[in-house]
Amino acid sequence: MSSYTIRSMTTEDQDEVTSLIYHSTNAWYQSHARPPIFTGDVSVASVFCDVYQALDPGCCVLAQCDETGAIAGSCFYHPRPSHMSLGIMNVHPNHFGGGVARKLLDFVIAVAEKEDQPVRLVSSAVNLDSFSLYNRAGFVPRMTFQDMYLEVPPEGIQRGIPPQRLDRVRQAAREDLDAIVALEEELHHIRRPDDYRHFLENQSGLWHMSVIENDTGSIDGFLASVFHPGSNMLGPGAMRTEEDAAALIYFELQHHAGRTPVWLVPVEANQLVQQLYSWGARNCELHFSQVRGDWKKPQGIVMPTFMPETS
Repeated sequence: MSSYTIRSMTTEDQDEVTSLIYHSTNAWYQSHARPPIFTGDVSVASVFCDVYQALDPGCCVLAQCDETGAIAGSCFYHPRPSHMSLGIMNVHPNHFGGGVARKLLDFVIAVAEKEDQPVRLVSSAVNLDSFSLYNRAGFVPRMTFQDMYLEVPPEGIQRGIPPQRLDRVRQAAREDLDAIVALEEELHHIRRPDDYRHFLENQSGLWHMSVIENDTGSIDGFLASVFHPGSNMLGPGAMRTEEDAAALIYFELQHHAGRTPVWLVPVEANQLVQQLYSWGARNCELHFSQVRGDWKKPQGIVMPTFMPETS
């Protein structure tokens, strides 16, 4: 059994961590007869290091093999005012079964406990190894989401009927930040203002964000999205109703014409799911929202994402 040193990631580690994310993620999916998540050059996975270092510099913990010096595992984590979020975790296939993931998880839990914060994550319902890891550590599945995707034609969505309230959707502006943060706190009971400031400022050019207004000019929902060769997703988002969610998803999908974005919606939002099917959306996986510690049931529609995993 190998031994490991747990330490923080440095700038010099980023290329090796990028390679770890790329190869370990693809290895797991391919070993379960599924297509690889990442295609093209290894550098496409650099988006995780780039975005997470911009949002949370220094918040990536590594497990370094004492015998070889190689990085055996990595885990990003995201301290927020209301909670700690566990981000993407990867273990090199050569070190599967060596307890690396549990060492990384224990580190993040210890950081959260020191701050008296709950820990939140979104994990695959297909990967029973990761489910068991989190479940044994005290995480409780709270919500189930279906991962959906749509090959959006270059000319935009052609199938089905456009949603109601689409005329209420517009691109978000920096002036919407306080309203976005307040709405998520009301509906989702968490706070992460720096995330939304990062999206709205969009210095990297990766992000797009929209809001839906009501008759008073207040917002009833918001939805962000990211486009990068390593991640093309809708989310995060929060909306008061399924109708609001449908309008925002449609608007963001049109922004991704010619691409194939993925997004997560609550399985119980059947009216919304059926409308997404009518546009040609399909399912590709299921995920659980899990929480270790205090949790309050969200209202409305919540749409988590893997870029960034801060909810």
